[in-house]
Amino acid sequence: MGTRKPEDIRAVVVVGHGGSGKTTLTEVALFDAGVTTRMGKIEDGNTVSDFSSEEQKRQISINASVATLPYKGKTLYLLDAPGYADFIGDMRSSMRVADAAVMVVSGVHGVEVQTEKAWEFSEDFNIPVVFFLSKMARENADFERSLGEIRQYMTERAMPLFLPIGKETTFKGVADLLSGKAYLYKGDGSKDMSEGPIPADMADAVAAARESLVECIVEADDELMMRYLDGEQISMEELVPALRKSVRERRLFPVIPGDSGANVGIYQFLDIVADVLPSPLEMAPRPALKGDEEVQVAPDPKGPFMALCFKVMVDPYVGKLSFLRVFSGTLTSDQPIYNVNKGEEERVSAFKLMCGKEGKDTKDIVVGDILAIPKLHSTVVGDTLAVKGCSLTFPPIQFPLPVYSVAVLPKSRADEDKLATSLHRMLEEDATLSYKKDPETNDNILSGMGDLHLDIMLSRIKERYGVELETRTPRVPYRETIKKKAKAQGKYKKQTGGRGQYGDAHIEFEPMERGTGFEFLDKVVGGVVPKSYIPAVEKGLREALPKGYLAGYPMVDIRASLVFGSYHDVDSSEMAFKIAASLAFKEAMKSASPVLLEPIMNVEVVVPEEYLGDVMGDMNSRRGRIMGIDSKGRLQVVKAQVPMGEMFRYAIVLRSMTSGRGNFTMAFSHYEEAPAEVTKKVVAEYQAQAEEEKD
Repeated sequence: MGTRKPEDIRAVVVVGHGGSGKTTLTEVALFDAGVTTRMGKIEDGNTVSDFSSEEQKRQISINASVATLPYKGKTLYLLDAPGYADFIGDMRSSMRVADAAVMVVSGVHGVEVQTEKAWEFSEDFNIPVVFFLSKMARENADFERSLGEIRQYMTERAMPLFLPIGKETTFKGVADLLSGKAYLYKGDGSKDMSEGPIPADMADAVAAARESLVECIVEADDELMMRYLDGEQISMEELVPALRKSVRERRLFPVIPGDSGANVGIYQFLDIVADVLPSPLEMAPRPALKGDEEVQVAPDPKGPFMALCFKVMVDPYVGKLSFLRVFSGTLTSDQPIYNVNKGEEERVSAFKLMCGKEGKDTKDIVVGDILAIPKLHSTVVGDTLAVKGCSLTFPPIQFPLPVYSVAVLPKSRADEDKLATSLHRMLEEDATLSYKKDPETNDNILSGMGDLHLDIMLSRIKERYGVELETRTPRVPYRETIKKKAKAQGKYKKQTGGRGQYGDAHIEFEPMERGTGFEFLDKVVGGVVPKSYIPAVEKGLREALPKGYLAGYPMVDIRASLVFGSYHDVDSSEMAFKIAASLAFKEAMKSASPVLLEPIMNVEVVVPEEYLGDVMGDMNSRRGRIMGIDSKGRLQVVKAQVPMGEMFRYAIVLRSMTSGRGNFTMAFSHYEEAPAEVTKKVVAEYQAQAEEEKD
C-alpha cells in the first residue's frame, strides 16, 4: 500500500456509459499496480469490481465498488460506478464524494448518453475531469471523431495529453505531447512497455497538438502566459504545475487514448491520476449545515473528524457495510464514532480499506480516505459521521426520483410476513428505491429507476431473504362522482318477532365543484327524523361513499341533503338509519349520471430537439395535452397533462424512443372525467372481479 498521507491520496470516480470499459480499466489498473497477479474478465465473471452474483450473471456493473491501489508511493481510490441509467444513483453518490472523475468514452461508439449525464454531475459537484478514450485497439475506433464528440457535447477545453500511435488493430502506444517521448506496448495484455522517440510520421501532428496544449496550460499562470507570448520555451518542470492548476480549476480536461484489454496506455492513465489530479488537501472546503446556517468544512488533517456515508451494501458474509469518505480530520479505530443525523453513537468494529469485496483492516483513517465500516446500526446513505459534540451535517445527497413503479404481491403468507422487513433493508441499501402502500388502491408499490433496476431488486430480495414476490401494473386510483341531481328514499324495515328495525330517509344528491369532497346538510323540518338519528344518516353515507357505485372507487364532490323521513318510537335505531341512508344512496345513483374520474398528471419531459416530434406524437397517443414547450440550451422541455393510467411504462418507452437521452418528472395535478371507453373497461373489470369473488 502506498502512503496514506492526505497529500498522497487520490480519490477518483470512474464513470461513463454502460459497456464503455470502466470495469476493465479498473481491473487493468489493479493488475499494472501489482495488486492482482492476473486480469479478470467481465465475461468470465472474475473481475474485482463486479463481484455480486447479479453482476456476474448479467455482465454489467450494478453497484459502485472501491478499488484501493498503491501507485508511485501514493494511494489511489478508484470508484468504479455503474454506467446504466437504472443505477444512476450510485454514479451520483460516488461523484459527490470523489475529488475528480475519469470519464471513459468508447473510441468505437464515442460519447453516449450516460457519459453526458456524468458530465452534468461533474458540473454540479465542480470536480476536475479526465477523459480516457477506451477500446482504441478495436475495429472502427477513431480518436479524432471521439475527441470531436467530447468537444461538441461536453467541453471545447478537452485537450489530448497523448496521441495514439497506430490505429485500430495497429494501435500499440501513445505519444506524450509534453515530454516528447513515445511509449510502446506489446498489446497482448502484458505489463511490458518500452520508451522511445516519437515516430517520424507523427512529428507534425505532435507539434501542432503540443502547441495547442501548451497555449491552454499557460492560461492558468499569468507569468507563464507572458513568457510564452514573448516566444520563450516553457520547460516541462514549469508546465506540469500549471497543468495541475488548470485541471483542478476545470480550465482544461486531459484526454488519454488507451485500450484496457490490450493493456495499452494504462501507465499513462495512472501517471495522470497520481501526478496531475488533486489531493484532498487541494480541494475546496465542503459546505455543511449548522442548523439553517451554512458553514465550510476545510480538508484539514488537524480539523475535527467528519465523514459522509455515501453507500450502504449488504455483504453475505460480513453483513451491512457502510462506505464513508473522510472530508476532515483523523480517527483511530478505538475511538467511538457519532452519527450526527441520528444523534446516536455507533460502535466501530473495524476500518476496512476495500478492493472489490475484500477489505484490509487499518487502525486509523485520515482526510481523503474512502473506507467501509461493518455493522453500523443506524447509519444510512447521506448521514454525517463525526465525533460526539459535533453539530455539523453535510447536505444530503440529492438522488434522482424513481420513474418506474410496479405493484408487488407476496406469493404466500410466509412471504407476506417477511415483506416489510426485507424491503426496509433494501431501502437502506438503495436510495433510488422507494416503497409505499397506496391507501386508495391498497397496492404495495415498489418504485425505482427502471424495469431492470426493479428486476434486480426483486432477485436480491428472493436470494437474500427468501421472499418471493409477483408483480403487476399498479392500479389507478380512480374516483367517482355524479353529474345530475337526484333524490331517493331509503327505507329499512325489519320485523323479527320482538323489537324490529325501522329507518326511513329521503335524501337529495347533487354534484359539487371538483376537489370539494363531500358535504352533508340537514334540511329536515317538523322533526320527521329525530335529531338523534341524523348523525347516523350522515355516517351511513360516509361509509357508502368509499365503495362507490360504478366500479368500487370512492365517490367524491357530492352534496347530500336529508330532506324528509319517518321513524318508529320503538323500532327505530341508529343502525336502521345508517342502512336507510346507504339504500337511498344506491337508489339515487341510478338517475344521478355517475361518472368515473381519472387522475391527471403534470408531466415535464426534457429531450434533445431531434426527438421532439416523436415525444409529442407519443404524448398525443396517451391522451396527453401539450401545455407548452420551452428551450433549455440544446434541449427541449415539453410540458403536458396526461392521465396517470397512460404513464406507468413511460420511463421505458421514453428511454427507448430517445436512445436514453430523454428524462421526465411527473406530479399529480387534478381529477377529471374519464372517457366513455375507459369507464366501460374499468367497470367491466370490476364486475368480472366481483363475479370471480362470488364463485
